Order: sequence, then C-alpha cells, then structure tokens
Amino acid sequence: MDIKKYIRTIPHYPKEGVMFRDITTLWQDATGLRTAIDQLVWPYTGVRIDKVAGIEARGFVLGGAIAHQLSVGFVPVRKKGKLPAATIAEEYELEYGTDTVEIHEDAIEEGENILIVDDLIATGGTAEAAIKLIRRAKGTIVGAAFIIDLPDLGGRARIEKMGVNVQTLCEFEGD
Repeated sequence: MDIKKYIRTIPHYPKEGVMFRDITTLWQDATGLRTAIDQLVWPYTGVRIDKVAGIEARGFVLGGAIAHQLSVGFVPVRKKGKLPAATIAEEYELEYGTDTVEIHEDAIEEGENILIVDDLIATGGTAEAAIKLIRRAKGTIVGAAFIIDLPDLGGRARIEKMGVNVQTLCEFEGD
C-alpha cells in the first residue's frame, strides 16, 4: 500500500512557502492507519524493545499504537513544563531560537531498549534531542521510526550520524 497517497499536502501552512504534510487524513482511514502502524512495527519484530518513546504530539498517537502492538511501555517526550514529576531536559536549536523537550527522570531504566517514534523527520532537531535524553537516562536506542522523511532538510542523515537506524515509510522531496 502506498502510504503517501493518504497524506494531504496543505500549501503555505503554517506560513508562506511551507508545504505541510498532514497525516490526519492517513489516520482517519482505518486501512491506512493500520497499514502504517504495521509497517512501522514490522522491522522490530523479534527485536528486544522495552519501551517506545513518542515525540510530542503526533508521536504520542503513533507511539501508543506501536507500544501496544509490541506489548511494551510508552514514554512521552514532551515540551518543557508539561510533565508533572521530576524531569530531565534537553534544549535544541530551532530555525529562530531554541526549544526544550523533557522526559520523567524515572521513565527509562538503565539498559532498556528504546524505539523513538514521530510522524515526520525534517531537520532532525527534536529527534536528536530525544536521542540525547534517552542516552542520558542510560537507555539504548534500537531505532527511530517516522512515517514521513523530508530528505532535503537533512534530518535522517543527522540522526544516522548519531549511530541510530532510521526507518521511514515515505519521502516528500522539494515539492
């Protein structure tokens, strides 16, 4: 199944010149959603994974479904100030400024195998911050899975340079 055909493109959102890739159209189609989850899970069948880390916010939807399929726990990677207990944080660069993501201090036990999940890999800044957080928590990253890759923005290469295997279901290049 061609996952790409289920993804709506919205020109000039959230600002002029941006081609926004909207996966809600994929999620609202039962077959499309099921196929995407199955394709993201399949490479990890038989791999020891202890938890899935989903990056806010669309990564929560995917990560929860993937964690369920793998029968493992789920760790939310949230924007600063959204988690109620003690956290560890990682700041990362944006096009204009910085942002911060956090996980709970007790979310990952030393040596646990973690799969990172989000809807899209663009520049890779948020995914890199999530990787650094998990490594600081002494977790082992077994991979990073995304529905969409925007290869022109270099995120996949950035994450692979960190020694993390990246899996994507489709690419949108320079259109």
